[in-house]
Amino acid sequence: MNKEHSDYKKTLRNLQIELVKLQRHIIKHDHKILVIFEGRDAAGKDGTIKRIIQHLSPRETRVVALGKPNERERSSWYFQRFAEHLPAAQEMVLMNRSWYNRAGVERVMGFCTDAEYEDFMTSVVTFEQMLVRSGIQIIKYYLDISRKEQKKRLDERRIDPLKQWKISPIDEVALEHWHDYSAARNEMFERTHNPITPWHVVRADSKKEARLNVIRHLIAHVECPDRDLDIAKPDHEIIFSYHPDQLGSGQIAK
Repeated sequence: MNKEHSDYKKTLRNLQIELVKLQRHIIKHDHKILVIFEGRDAAGKDGTIKRIIQHLSPRETRVVALGKPNERERSSWYFQRFAEHLPAAQEMVLMNRSWYNRAGVERVMGFCTDAEYEDFMTSVVTFEQMLVRSGIQIIKYYLDISRKEQKKRLDERRIDPLKQWKISPIDEVALEHWHDYSAARNEMFERTHNPITPWHVVRADSKKEARLNVIRHLIAHVECPDRDLDIAKPDHEIIFSYHPDQLGSGQIAK
């Protein structure tokens, strides 16, 4: 094991200890935490979530990764199938993709109508703020990678037999629709970033840096008196709150 990897493992372990402290506090005080992960295909959502939950109690930690909606779900209120997975008291729920599918893949691939898209975009912030008023803390992360890095990771999926379960028809055309996804992402940020449920952008070309900094950010943003804030200081070059200027500065991949 080289020194860089050894340092990563040590830092990760220390942060995971802080996550265990955090969970104890969540359970003790009946908090409800919802963490949303969005991002391009192969941006590293699975790996980041895996490191967060690795040593947490499975009784109070849930990962939600919903598949394609069935006929009944398609005929229901859009948010209905997500609502049943929201956290109850003492729980932390991590959504690996969320209702923002409508602003991303559904928009780009034509899986929703213009009217459905517009209805979502005009109602999602109100929906989230209603959840916040009900006592749910929402933290939204968008994992951002370069086109070159996405191509590399998608190619690796096709070769690695342990990653081939991740390959989907959507993955196959992800690079072809790169600019369409960029436009959809930009509009999503512009219309759904707000002071109550802001977007936090993660520069994720380095998987390890992305994982460590998401965990640091999560620890820093969920109240817990026992946490060690000295080791939970995220690198603001890696993770930052969205601002429109970032779209032209190169901080967010074009």
